Amino acid sequence: MAPTAAELLENTTAQLAPDPHANPLVPLIARGEAPRDTLATLALEQQWVIPADRAAFLHLARRAAEEPEAAAYFEMLAEGESLARERLRPFASACGIDEARSRAYAPLPGCQAYPAYVAWLALNASPADTVLAITANFSAWGGYCAQIARALRLHYGFKDEACAFFDFFARPAPELDRTARAAVQAGLDAGTLSEERAHAYGRLLQSYEAMFWSTLSTLPSLP
Repeated sequence: MAPTAAELLENTTAQLAPDPHANPLVPLIARGEAPRDTLATLALEQQWVIPADRAAFLHLARRAAEEPEAAAYFEMLAEGESLARERLRPFASACGIDEARSRAYAPLPGCQAYPAYVAWLALNASPADTVLAITANFSAWGGYCAQIARALRLHYGFKDEACAFFDFFARPAPELDRTARAAVQAGLDAGTLSEERAHAYGRLLQSYEAMFWSTLSTLPSLP
């Protein structure tokens, strides 16, 4: 019997779960051992990631015009990026980033590989496959954000407003999950979803996310 959308999402998320040692930076932040300069670089990189991902999700929503469930999923993701962008500003400010520093910042290739690949998916991958790959990847990202949010309060003295960006991604999103299941199920029913392709896309997303964190962990200011 073919798996349901819920089963496929659960299985794919489990299969693509990153190695616990794949992220060298978040444990340092969790212990309060990452320098504030590294937190500032994280904020500066996210200032590039967020608008890029938003544009990719809007493009996917347009491409999915004949797949309303997938279109709704990508529209929700794009709206989430808009909300995240607003919440990123207080974090950046708490890290000492002003307008001049943001304008002068040169992003790191290893950190921008992830949004570049999301843009590749927006241009080349089927919407249904992309829903499955991105949903599986988000599980790890949410866990990282939860750890960072706790550490910012506990070790760095950040106020709630400065932690809101990470709180936003850490909290459950039942409506987004429901929409993802509907989109995956519609892809299964229509025969437009390839588990093999989606798994390959998800594996690359996880690899590029690991590259994001490992790039930040190699900054000169880190121990």
